[in-house]
Amino acid sequence: MQELYDAPLAPLTTFRLGGPATRLVTAETDDEVIAAVREADDTGTPLLIIGGGSNLVIGDKGFDGTALRIATQGFRLDGTKLELAAGEVWTDAVARTVSAGLAGIECLAGIPGSAGATPIQNVGAYGQEVSSTITEVVAYDRREGETVVLSNAACEFSYRHSRFKQHPDRYVVLRVRFELEDAEGLSAPVKYAEAARVLGVSPGDRKELAVVRLAVLGLRGGKGMVLDPEDHDTWSAGSFFTNPVLGADEYTVFLDRVRARLGDGAAPPAYPAGQGRTKTSAAWLIDKAGFTKGYGNGPARISTKHTLALTNRGEATTEDLLALAREVVAGVREAFGVTLVNEPVTVGVSL
Repeated sequence: MQELYDAPLAPLTTFRLGGPATRLVTAETDDEVIAAVREADDTGTPLLIIGGGSNLVIGDKGFDGTALRIATQGFRLDGTKLELAAGEVWTDAVARTVSAGLAGIECLAGIPGSAGATPIQNVGAYGQEVSSTITEVVAYDRREGETVVLSNAACEFSYRHSRFKQHPDRYVVLRVRFELEDAEGLSAPVKYAEAARVLGVSPGDRKELAVVRLAVLGLRGGKGMVLDPEDHDTWSAGSFFTNPVLGADEYTVFLDRVRARLGDGAAPPAYPAGQGRTKTSAAWLIDKAGFTKGYGNGPARISTKHTLALTNRGEATTEDLLALAREVVAGVREAFGVTLVNEPVTVGVSL
């Protein structure tokens, strides 16, 4: 294992923000990951797990403890079964499954980060979520001190949530197993209306895998959601807020607020979310509350390409970013009575 002390963490995140860690350990095998975790637990040392760094907001003071960067590698296909080591670059893994002619995660192309992070957040985009193809997650259970294999049901997946996110200090993901589909070179049925429109198909239709992947990359790129070191719109964590899911009574009150602010003809995006609940669009809320693309005049601003991304324009601090996030949250709450929830994990700071 590689060890560094007083190690900068900002370069390991897509925000490029945050202070140093007391100690940074890079693990390249599952055994090294487990050894580093056990050492931290045995000595009572605070532990921060870092994969691709695409979902982290680290405080300016850094992290007083051991930061463990998981850099394990492993891509194994057996028919339609896929196993990924936690440190595998996610977008590269998606590209390889598409090249192999397997469907199920092609609409998740271009999402930055590592494979091990995908079940934690139940990563999803353009009508696909990893929970629909994950069969098992191999993880180290810090409470029991052993490696465990969790079935899809045991992962307790829901919208941008999982058992791993519910218990962030208990599990360290080591490997993720998927069951993909051989549809003779075609994608899974296209569910997302925007993707279907770009592809020239109806929702539910299939399209060539490579075509779908490229279309998704184009859609994400147009929103600044594909990493580019030269484009500050991509110095972000992607979507900073999750789409709110409202109960029936909450949704009724919300609609009243929308009409009072925008007029009787206003119709916010609405998607059934089960059990009488409705999901609406955080991006729509942000925009209609007055926070348009490019909003801000400081070093942290809303992306010029997408209102859901908060960005570091190059010289921002984490406090600059949080100040902007708090302003957006307060503005949306005042306008619509809905409290936005941040999607990235915060370390040493909070909204």
